[in-house]
Amino acid sequence: MTTTLVEENKKIACRFLELVSEGGLEELCEMVSPSWTMYGGLPGLPSGPEGIRVLFEHLGNVVQVWEINDVVAEGNTVVVRATNTCVQESFFGIPSNGKAQLFTAMFMHTIENGKITATWRNADDLGRVMQLGAKIQPADEPHDAKQNISAGRWNRRKYIFDSFWWKRSY
Repeated sequence: MTTTLVEENKKIACRFLELVSEGGLEELCEMVSPSWTMYGGLPGLPSGPEGIRVLFEHLGNVVQVWEINDVVAEGNTVVVRATNTCVQESFFGIPSNGKAQLFTAMFMHTIENGKITATWRNADDLGRVMQLGAKIQPADEPHDAKQNISAGRWNRRKYIFDSFWWKRSY
């Protein structure tokens, strides 16, 4: 693969995030192949341009700016590390009350013939919900799990969970 093609793929991957910032839905739809798939994003997202449309509908009213920090490419794969600053009505059902969120994400795109065919997303969604005031607490152990663990082991396990979360101040 020539250096020119790798550089062109980098431009395509960067433009993808620029268009997300701009809300350029139709241009984004033109950038992806009919079989485009996103991994690590919204579950059950349709493939192709319809998936982009569903994703934008899911995002709702959001004002966001992506700042590209790094771009690494080899062959038809481009990885973009970026920082997002956004205000969104809610995220994972947690209302933002107008509070801006700042989080990092990495996107790995496969690009073939000038079209993005696949996108893998890995973002700090946990950090984002924490910024909105979400609290983390361990889930209750299923009743069967308690019966299968000796009382001493259960108490040590419970202490580890309790002390870990107790030390955190939110």
